[in-house]
Amino acid sequence: MSWASPLLALPGAVEADGIDAGVAAHYGDPFREQKVLLAGEGLVDLSHRGVVRVSGPDRLTWLHSLTTQHLLALQPHHPLTTLVLSPHGHVEHAMSGYDDGEALWLHVEPHAAVPLVAWLQSMRFMMQVEVEDISSQWAAVARSQFTVEFVRRLELGSQPGASDARPCGVWAFEALRIARGEPRFGLDTDHKTIPNEVGWIGSAVHLDKGCYRGQETVARVHTLGRPPRRLVLLHLDGSVDRLPLGGDAVESDGREVGRVGSAARHHELGPIALAVVKRNVNPVAVLTAGGVPAFQEIVVDPEVGLHVRPRV
Repeated sequence: MSWASPLLALPGAVEADGIDAGVAAHYGDPFREQKVLLAGEGLVDLSHRGVVRVSGPDRLTWLHSLTTQHLLALQPHHPLTTLVLSPHGHVEHAMSGYDDGEALWLHVEPHAAVPLVAWLQSMRFMMQVEVEDISSQWAAVARSQFTVEFVRRLELGSQPGASDARPCGVWAFEALRIARGEPRFGLDTDHKTIPNEVGWIGSAVHLDKGCYRGQETVARVHTLGRPPRRLVLLHLDGSVDRLPLGGDAVESDGREVGRVGSAARHHELGPIALAVVKRNVNPVAVLTAGGVPAFQEIVVDPEVGLHVRPRV
């Protein structure tokens, strides 16, 4: 779906590129916009993302059996993130949203709604559910750094004037996400990613629920083994006047040990990035990310999965 948001007509709007094309990267001052979001006073246009609606009386029990999250007692408007895994535990789909008591509203990465809906439709069988890609009628917006809502696309242009919210771009939204160490599907993950590697245990994966596809891998790594890779927050050398690009190599002593995912400039932390590196990389080693020197901050413990440890 090609999309150019009406909010790009607001004063100072500069369009984002890449996967976030179609919405504003910023409205003239990305650092100020980060502070506005932290204060809960902003609105971020996420209308380039896909929107999926799942309705019907069986929707929660059905998705509970298919995805990684516990949905049986989900309360209306409680935010959730859940995943669809391959039989080997690799992340195939990631979605976030809430149930409004009548339907589950989900937002996904740009261009991800069509394959997600196709897969869900193939798994309906005799369940009383309806799955719709409603991206052409509805859009996602964030009222703060955390809270995402859904509005009709025809009403999107009036959103900043409908409240005291101040428009903020996706650069600010992304910088705060990266600083929190939260991965973004498709940017900080690849086709080999398992939830244990990127910190999705707990936030997107519920460990005390029934069987779902890929559960065996998640449970085995959580209880017995260590994942082969781990997510790190990189604090980049601020004297280098560029950010590494997604997919750039992360190196230690000239040896490639991982790949950069997302990168941004934070109003307090400076230039930062998320990267997935080999588990055995020394956590205090100085790395280079796309040629930029970087210190590591642990997001996923290198010993994650080793839950039975001898007392010393």
